Amino acid sequence: MYQSMDFKGYDLSKESEEIVPIGSLNHLSTKYESLDYEVIENELYREEEQKKGYRYVVQKDFSRWMTFFWIGVSISFIGIIIFISIEIGTTFKFNMIKKYFDGCTEADCMVKPYLVALLLNLIPSLVGSCLIVYVEPMAKGSGIPAVKCFLNGIKVPRLIRLKTLVVKVIGVTCVALGGMWGGKEGPMIHAGSIVAAGVSQGKSTTFNKDLGALNFFREDHEKRDFVSGGAAAGIAAAFGAPVGGLLFSLEEGASFWNQALTWRTFFGSMVSMFTLHSVLSAYHGHPGDLTYKGLLNFGKFDDLSYHILDIPVFVLMGIIGGLTGALFCHLNLKLVIFRKRYVNKDWKKVLEVLIVCATTVTISFLLILFTSDCKKLGLDPTDHPIQFGCNDGEFNAMAALWFQLLEGTVRSLFHDTPDVFNTTTVVYFCLCAYFITLWTYGVHFSGGVLIPGLCTGAAWGRLVGRANIGIYSLIGAASQLGGITRMTISLTIILVEATGSITFGLPLMICLMTAKWVGDFFSESIYDTQIELSGMPLLAWDPPPLSSNIYANNLMTHPVITFKTKETVGNIVKILKTYSHNGFPVIEYVQNYELDEGKTKCYLRGLILRSQLIVLLENKVFHGPLTNYWDSVTMETFREDYPRYSSIEDIELLQNDLKLTIDLSRFMNPSPYIVQHTMSLPRIFKLFRAMGLRHIVVVNDSNEVAGIVTRKDLARYKVIRHMGKISVTELKFSSKMD
Repeated sequence: MYQSMDFKGYDLSKESEEIVPIGSLNHLSTKYESLDYEVIENELYREEEQKKGYRYVVQKDFSRWMTFFWIGVSISFIGIIIFISIEIGTTFKFNMIKKYFDGCTEADCMVKPYLVALLLNLIPSLVGSCLIVYVEPMAKGSGIPAVKCFLNGIKVPRLIRLKTLVVKVIGVTCVALGGMWGGKEGPMIHAGSIVAAGVSQGKSTTFNKDLGALNFFREDHEKRDFVSGGAAAGIAAAFGAPVGGLLFSLEEGASFWNQALTWRTFFGSMVSMFTLHSVLSAYHGHPGDLTYKGLLNFGKFDDLSYHILDIPVFVLMGIIGGLTGALFCHLNLKLVIFRKRYVNKDWKKVLEVLIVCATTVTISFLLILFTSDCKKLGLDPTDHPIQFGCNDGEFNAMAALWFQLLEGTVRSLFHDTPDVFNTTTVVYFCLCAYFITLWTYGVHFSGGVLIPGLCTGAAWGRLVGRANIGIYSLIGAASQLGGITRMTISLTIILVEATGSITFGLPLMICLMTAKWVGDFFSESIYDTQIELSGMPLLAWDPPPLSSNIYANNLMTHPVITFKTKETVGNIVKILKTYSHNGFPVIEYVQNYELDEGKTKCYLRGLILRSQLIVLLENKVFHGPLTNYWDSVTMETFREDYPRYSSIEDIELLQNDLKLTIDLSRFMNPSPYIVQHTMSLPRIFKLFRAMGLRHIVVVNDSNEVAGIVTRKDLARYKVIRHMGKISVTELKFSSKMD
């Protein structure tokens, strides 16, 4: 049996100390802690509750609504900063490239525009990658897998820090300016989560500034709800899809939900979208136009229709998207393993980004050079048409696909008539787009897979339906992205809102469900694969099937480190320094002479958290002749240091302090969740998952503490579905995972 603990100091078996093979999916990392969603109803909490009235309830509820309002406003302004920065930077870049391209009709004159484009792409790519590698690695990628884990109850280090947000915003701007194949929509979800976590707390630990407001939200379960709303508001700002944002947070993000959170999240998403629209409309000379599109604009889908005979084709496209998506996830996993093995130095990580950037520019120039696809000006789907290789009054269609933002390329593939792009042009572009996206996703930059996936799918969808380009390009885009991410209902609504037509709901739903089923048959989604590689103990929605023969006494960690209700300071300090457990059962020894012939038994009295003990030691809440801090301790005392509590090594105590005692009965949770040692795994899992628990104490028939069950004890039972087969494997624990 593997010894595990929710905090990284649980004793591990010898097997868990083995070196983990690079790319292993059979290990869980012990470095990840859980969040404390359970409300600790100790004496301090009850005293605070008695002093409150209905005025407090109304004030707290009003504060929630106002917090969601400011979250929406803040996220929209972050989106505005990104949008305007990218627009200004890319306008300059594409104008420079066009300047050197125009008038160049021979192959030998491509050197100058190539070098200009290469330089203009490499500089921002270098800046963005250096920020990720040397300043804040947590800002890498879209951040969606990490946010998903946070909302599941895992404490991901540095995920919601202000520094992470700053690097994310600068990084995603550099990605767009550098011509890298990464979307800004995924990072907006991460940015929204960071903003929500910061605004909801009313303080900044980075600047050591406390506004003295919103103290009642300084709890993990409150922050979790705000982060869920922030992720939704990020989607709303990026796609102009508030309902899609809400459903994304529910489908892909949140593991805990309630009816009240639905309405507040929708409210914050609407505020985010319309604030962004109103500001950008004024910026572009249309003040007051609330219908101005957000960061992503697919344009108008007018006069598009489909027939019932198109439905089988949509199913087929879903199958194609599922197959190519599963292949994408499989090949990307191999690339990640390769990077872990060989691209393991900081300078190598930066160099890889530059190589990817240079390769992307080179491929685009080679395609422009060796294809001949000239069209008349007026059909150009870009603001910067390039003439290379074409006569006066014409533009190069291949250049139009490459020399604009990815969002613009998607829009071009959705809307332009069959005469704009030759079939050969679209085929070459589609193949290159697929493999560039595959190679790019996972390098050290701030960019997601959402828009590159849509772009690739829109290209091959256009090939399928040459007679009805708009609808088939849209279905192809949805199928490709659905096959990679396995998003269903949320992606359906996001694309419906982004296109402004509910008539696309049925074909989108059909192709996305098909893509998900086909993709799941072969592999996990790209996000789930990343989570497994990181070793995060993510809990699924349902317990492992056919696991009722596994009981609490098979799951639990034992023996358990416990405290007595009255414990010496010295013993508490010793245990906290020796072990890094997070939760400690509090027991009381009782002698029963009548029934047990004088035997002493230890009965469970409560549960005390490590963070609580740290606060008590910091404030010297001791029993002794010269100490009298008991009455000054309130719930606010514990909220002041949230969420970054001190380390036990940082607490300075006198030698005399160690001889004093602390009465834990006032501060412990006197009614923790407990289960009998005979309870089955499915029942424990459902209780743990539904209540958002961090610990469940296991007791025997005599109510004595027998062990403790934590997240990792449940997460180690992994369900594997592959090629129609289902199995359950038991994962190992390791503290040496990358």
